[in-house]
Amino acid sequence: MEEIIQTYLQSFPTLALFLVIAAMLYTLSKGADILVDEAVGLSLQLGISKAIIGATIVSLGTTLPEASVSVLAALRGNPDLALGNAIGSIIVDTGLIIGLAVFFGRLPVSPHIVKRQGKIQVWAGILLAFVSLPFLGGDERIGQWVGWLFLALLVIYIYTSMKWSKSPEFQEAAALDGEEKTSIFLRLLKLFAGVFLVIASSRILIPAVEITAVRIGVPQSIIAATLVAFGTSLPELVTAITAARKGHGELAVGNIVGADILNVLFVVGGAAAVTKGGLHVPVTFYKLQIPAMLVILLVFRFFSNSTKQEEITRAEGLVLLCLYFIYLGMNYAFI
Repeated sequence: MEEIIQTYLQSFPTLALFLVIAAMLYTLSKGADILVDEAVGLSLQLGISKAIIGATIVSLGTTLPEASVSVLAALRGNPDLALGNAIGSIIVDTGLIIGLAVFFGRLPVSPHIVKRQGKIQVWAGILLAFVSLPFLGGDERIGQWVGWLFLALLVIYIYTSMKWSKSPEFQEAAALDGEEKTSIFLRLLKLFAGVFLVIASSRILIPAVEITAVRIGVPQSIIAATLVAFGTSLPELVTAITAARKGHGELAVGNIVGADILNVLFVVGGAAAVTKGGLHVPVTFYKLQIPAMLVILLVFRFFSNSTKQEEITRAEGLVLLCLYFIYLGMNYAFI
């Protein structure tokens, strides 16, 4: 599908590509608006906190690009891309997206999310680092059996999260506001329509920008280090910024926490499960990608667990942004 879109857009004149970019940015924005509005309405109607909805339903939707890219890459004989995509997305989500979203609105941190999903977020990253070690997969590989194990843990995570959502503290947090009741089925339909608009417009926007950048003389190395790596995390970015701007920052935080967990269990798990030889772990990953992922997860955990304001502050967001750009710059040292 991506090759078809790329080939089709190549035939467009540059002016038409600019119009496509403008149209996709508008569609992306509208899709994010629908997604956030319906997620908030669903949380209130079901009596579940926005953070839990963000960490489960919304994060499942926005993580689909990473999952589809990684699984298809593994099936097409390029499993190395799958692991890099997952780890890179965790770093982008936690560093760049949280770091940017905090400048668009408050990012409250639910103590229950910190206590439960927040711990799973960090331990999922540690688990990924552990199974990437050479002694488990043999010859620096994440074995196929590990992929099936991750998928089993994914089912347990979703089931446990929905079970937690019925606890009094989450229901009390969600019942603070009221909203006219709509059919839950209709809300879910609109929510998934929003997810579809966000993902579909992202899929068209990134190649359109990439082709335009090449035509106006932007170096391929810059494109690879920014657009390609950034593209699959665009749904999380737009959703987080929209949620923060609309005053639903806890949904943004829940989405990122959930997306990080799903990048390990869903994205890596799915890609490893469909690959008989497992996912190869390049040597450079031990030097930069895996340590960077663990550092940024632990820093985010420290901020969300120790903040007196019960929210991620702009200063903390700036630290996460700096860590992301340091990581981005260090990539050139390991090329």
